[in-house]
Amino acid sequence: MTEMAADHEEDVDDVRYTETRPRVQRKMAPIVPAQNIAGRALVFVIAIMTFLSCLTFGAVTLVRSTAVVWENQISREATVQIKPVEGLDMEAALAAAAEIAGGFPGVKGTSIVDRDATARLLAPWLGTGLNIDELPVPRLVVVTIDENSPPDFAAMRTALAAKIASASLDDHRTWVDRLVAMARTTVTIGMMVLVLMLSATVLTVVFATRGAMAGNGHIIEVLHFVGAEARFIARQFRQQFLITGMKGAAAGGAAAVVVFLVFSWWTSHNMATPQADQAVALFGSFAIGWAGYLGVVLMVLVIGVLTAATSHATVIAYLSDLDTRQTDGG
Repeated sequence: MTEMAADHEEDVDDVRYTETRPRVQRKMAPIVPAQNIAGRALVFVIAIMTFLSCLTFGAVTLVRSTAVVWENQISREATVQIKPVEGLDMEAALAAAAEIAGGFPGVKGTSIVDRDATARLLAPWLGTGLNIDELPVPRLVVVTIDENSPPDFAAMRTALAAKIASASLDDHRTWVDRLVAMARTTVTIGMMVLVLMLSATVLTVVFATRGAMAGNGHIIEVLHFVGAEARFIARQFRQQFLITGMKGAAAGGAAAVVVFLVFSWWTSHNMATPQADQAVALFGSFAIGWAGYLGVVLMVLVIGVLTAATSHATVIAYLSDLDTRQTDGG
């Protein structure tokens, strides 16, 4: 009896030890091993596509902002040009043109471009030390207009022509229309290129998902046939591809931001050449602004989410096709 009691106490101790021993939770292995789909090739492809997409988006943003600046600057001014003719008192004609233009409603002010300013405008082509009086150079009167209530340019042209025969008015409307058309065309082309890049990214993810499923097809089919829902299997792919997509997209977006920053810094520190001055006059400081950088961040998020959604849809379509084939075979 004593031995039986001792054995019973040992059994009770074993049970107590088992109950108090911490349970070790076994981590379930993923259906799709990360090393199968998060390889360098796919990450590099997504990074390259994101980099190119961000550059395209930044270029479109730069063109749009520059076109707006051009349009605003041009639309605020008009120019009266007076050509030198025999017997014309140029200074008196300039003063008369400024007085006539300044008298119209919607004109904020007028300013005559003097001899020195005219010589500086011609210096890149004719050199310095010019004598404006010895050259048949037209003289200009700059008319500052009210953007909200512009003057009647047709009436102004008529009044100028009646007083000064060689005077002509340029309201820059032709240039504004050309700039707007060019900007719209460039933006449209850029958006088309952006759509093509995103489409190529989607196709790349589809092929990568198919490859990952082919490598783990036997596991997927067994899990699906024993009752695993398609959404559960697709979720495993979606999680892995989301990580892969975000890695590649973040790398490509960061590289694009570095390129924009370096380009902006370079243009702001290399202004000694006429080519640099002309480029800055046309495109500003090549800075895309906060809207451009926000667009880069959104592009990274869109590509990451698009990668995950594409893999999810591909897996669902594959499993649906598998069910259809199994039903037809049965």
